[in-house]
Amino acid sequence: MRALAVAEGLKPPSYSSIGRLVRAIPESRIAAGSDPAAYRDNHELVHRREASISNEMWQADHTVLDVLVLDGDGNPVRPWLTVILDDHSRAIASYFISLDAPSVLNTALALRQGIWRKSNPDWIVSGVPEQLYVDNGSDFISEHIEQACISLKIRLIHSLPGRPRGRGKIERLFRTINDMFLPELPGHLIKGKMLSAPTLSLGELRIRFEAFVCGIYHPRPHGSTGEAPIARWQKGGFLPTMPDSLEQLDMLLVHVPKPRKVLRDGIRLAGQRYVEPTLAAFVGEKVEVLYDPRDLTEIHVYHEGKFICRALSPEHLSGASLREIQRARQNAKKRDRGESFSMEEADGNQEDTASRPTSVRGLRLYATDD
Repeated sequence: MRALAVAEGLKPPSYSSIGRLVRAIPESRIAAGSDPAAYRDNHELVHRREASISNEMWQADHTVLDVLVLDGDGNPVRPWLTVILDDHSRAIASYFISLDAPSVLNTALALRQGIWRKSNPDWIVSGVPEQLYVDNGSDFISEHIEQACISLKIRLIHSLPGRPRGRGKIERLFRTINDMFLPELPGHLIKGKMLSAPTLSLGELRIRFEAFVCGIYHPRPHGSTGEAPIARWQKGGFLPTMPDSLEQLDMLLVHVPKPRKVLRDGIRLAGQRYVEPTLAAFVGEKVEVLYDPRDLTEIHVYHEGKFICRALSPEHLSGASLREIQRARQNAKKRDRGESFSMEEADGNQEDTASRPTSVRGLRLYATDD
């Protein structure tokens, strides 16, 4: 200040005068100059988003659950939960629980479940939302989700990086799940410490979570609205906007179509065979296949963009997932590698070569009595 006064031809101020001026500056203004982020977090006026009707805005987010479940090999792992929440009613539109980290496919499957009618008659939340409010995760900013929202006329809104304004509602839902749902489960974790041995499979966890949503969370009055989420969602005879068909919704959301050729015995996908009498007219033709990786019992077949049929797998009616099939394949390859041996070992064990596999430059040969 003294240097500036001298440069302007003015009398320099005293130290006490400057000190008096500095002490009079509000702390908030000092914070704004030294740490803009801290100033913004403490003093910025926040606009609370509040949807006025059901399905006006949905929020989506992911979290890793504080519970251990058993995977296909019996190993304890922490699952990921994806939730879509209706902003107005606080009702849960859909969820997706997986052992894999969040992905575009998981998000698309959660959105598909939220939009379409559920098989559970107590879970009536459905319809196409006007807006979808998400963060900047790689799955939410993907071209696949963006194009699906455009086709469904959903306005996709991203929160600003580092400034998740309006995300408190879904964060509160996650706290409710941690406080009311997880403590009742075997394998519950508190600060990383396991309170009991995990016994649930991923499928059992999904069943329990849906029972919690429909039986406890939805009928219970919400602390902010004072109304039960399911009652608030359908208040005033609300009727959701639905897509034309489930096939159309699948074409937009489920997965990037897999090109396949219709063979005489059906369609091959993930090592499974899918058949349907309608496919007889398309033998030798190129088609596109859509599937739900959680359940490969059936696939949806499209030809030149038009839906043809749903084809079933006769060998796969148990409803195993793609992950389970991939794991079974990996285990089979490990067993095969454990059984294989080199040509040198084969020369030293000529006494028992019947049906024993031998590896030669990556090829597996089976010696037989013939």
